[in-house]
Amino acid sequence: MRHVLLLSRKDLEKILPMRDVIEAVEQAFRELYYKKAKVPLRTIIEIEKHNGFLLYMPSYLEDSNALAIKVVSLYPENPKKGLPSVLASVLVNDPKTGEPLALMEGTYITAMRTGAASGAATKYLARKDAKIVGIIGAGVQARTQLWAVSEVRDIEKALVYDVNKERAKVFAEEMAKKIGVEINVSLTAQEVAENADVLVVATTAKEPVIKGEWVKEGTHINSIGWVGKDARELDSETVRKSKLVVDSREGVLNESGDILLPIKEGVIDETHIYAELNEIVTGIKKGRENDNEITLFKSVGLAIEDAITAKLAYETALELRIGTKVELQ
Repeated sequence: MRHVLLLSRKDLEKILPMRDVIEAVEQAFRELYYKKAKVPLRTIIEIEKHNGFLLYMPSYLEDSNALAIKVVSLYPENPKKGLPSVLASVLVNDPKTGEPLALMEGTYITAMRTGAASGAATKYLARKDAKIVGIIGAGVQARTQLWAVSEVRDIEKALVYDVNKERAKVFAEEMAKKIGVEINVSLTAQEVAENADVLVVATTAKEPVIKGEWVKEGTHINSIGWVGKDARELDSETVRKSKLVVDSREGVLNESGDILLPIKEGVIDETHIYAELNEIVTGIKKGRENDNEITLFKSVGLAIEDAITAKLAYETALELRIGTKVELQ
């Protein structure tokens, strides 16, 4: 009898080191560049009645032998109900037979792979001497963002701002212990942006939370907030003055208000996108070229990141005998 391995969030927390996930995600982007990945544009269902989105994200990586689909929801009002704004599950299948191999909690997979993608972008785009990380938005995603940045740069200090001051305080205490650096709670987003060498914007904001005039030369920005075509967390000036790298040109131009709205305003056009991340990690295009340029990584998320992270989790769980096996037949 065939079994499916169930992996809870607690299971995943035991078996996924961020450094390994960054390496896996970089490999996924290499396969994408060399056309070894099948990534249909994700299907999005908007649940207007409840102010939410449901996304179906399948992908297959030929070299890594990773086949998976993630179902993820984004409900910005969930935190008021005591739930994360992002909830997800991932199903891993065997590419050889199509049989299901594992079903795992996907919110943690999402947070890890999103952090890892930003970690990879930071590795190639941030200044080598970057020491201070600024975090705007202290939710689940922000934690793995800071963790990933600390894996690729020698971080000495972090600043965090959130509209919920208590959430920012809890974030600072928790992450200071985790990564071993001083983390201070800031009173304004402006203070965070003005002092950051690496700036992480991880919000569900529908209006810009930073202004381009706050961002100093040499800053690298990771922007991962996503609430559709008509909302954004970055203002047009921030995008205009930045060297823009995206995870997916097609995805960003279909889904990201952070880029679509400046285009609509005539501030930039599609040629402002300098590169996709797969072109950077393969060396086809250069990352940071001097210490003065402002670099921006805009992420909407790609299913290849989920598939390769879930495959890594599945293989590690088998090796360590972690998880629960269940029969479906």
